[in-house]
Amino acid sequence: MEPWIARGRILIVDDEEANVQVLRRILEADGYSEIRSTNDPMAVPELTQEFDPDVILLDVIMPCMDGHEVLRRLQEPDLHAPYRPVLVLTSDHSRQAQREAFAAGAKDFVTKPLSPSEVRLRVRNLLETRMLHRELREQKDALEDRVRERTAELEAARLQILYRLARAAEYRDDDTGQHTRRVGRSAGRIARALGLTRHEISRIQMAAPLHDVGKIGIPDSILLSADPLSPADFEVMKGHCVIGADLLSSEDVPVLDLAAEIALSHHECWDGTGYPNAVSGSDVPIAGRIVAVADTFDALTHSRPYKEAWPAAEALEEVRSLSGVAFDPDVVTAFETLVSSPDVVSVGAVA
Repeated sequence: MEPWIARGRILIVDDEEANVQVLRRILEADGYSEIRSTNDPMAVPELTQEFDPDVILLDVIMPCMDGHEVLRRLQEPDLHAPYRPVLVLTSDHSRQAQREAFAAGAKDFVTKPLSPSEVRLRVRNLLETRMLHRELREQKDALEDRVRERTAELEAARLQILYRLARAAEYRDDDTGQHTRRVGRSAGRIARALGLTRHEISRIQMAAPLHDVGKIGIPDSILLSADPLSPADFEVMKGHCVIGADLLSSEDVPVLDLAAEIALSHHECWDGTGYPNAVSGSDVPIAGRIVAVADTFDALTHSRPYKEAWPAAEALEEVRSLSGVAFDPDVVTAFETLVSSPDVVSVGAVA
């Protein structure tokens, strides 16, 4: 007998101890050593969870609970295994008894008095089938793990490419290339201050750095202009929101879907005067409202080719003045709590 068969765990359930001992001798003579038994059918669910048998040998006619009821209980979700075969043992030779046993979940049927060779053969067959099911399940689990790992790797690579694209766009008007990272960190902290879930905070912090990726499609003559933009040029500049959303839109990567939402909405205003869709209030996605504050404060407090950096206190006052106009008042309040937090050394450290 193959070692993996001999290692099979067998549970014997029979209210007659003499029958249990007969079965033990039959099985031990065939090389099985992992054998447990009980005379109490009520103990089967607990034993099944504890011992995790590969095959159960089950008498049908027992007091308190017959074998059919045991079989039904073995189908309960917390006891169910993908394939845990039950060999029914009974002195009832009728067709009806066989049908009832199979209907209740038995995989094979042996009548008493027991034939040792028949018991060995049927136990062996059930164990082989059980082991094949286990191997198939393990292979399936391994393949699913590989698919999940590969999917995660592809998503990470895709995000990394987009982060680099966002930084490439940002380098054109921020020679440090750090604006996107600062906005991501700041947006995550604001989301935490607002009481969002850990999952939401993590997603916003990952997605926020991609908010301006659409700038890659804006001409330098407009993006880097030191002069006020003409109405026509400003319309072109507004296009970076739609370009970014188009670049980021995804049907199967939630972080990219959120990033597309942020790219499209981070220039919308609380009072409805923003762009590109002039939505207002809570119709602006919360992630877009958060990034709007983080982006504005960081842009004000850092120099660009067309402007000098503002002092942090003045930038904070500007954000406050736009509460209820450009920005969600709750988001501004959350941002202010970060500024006054003792673990923030200065206003600029928030972003």
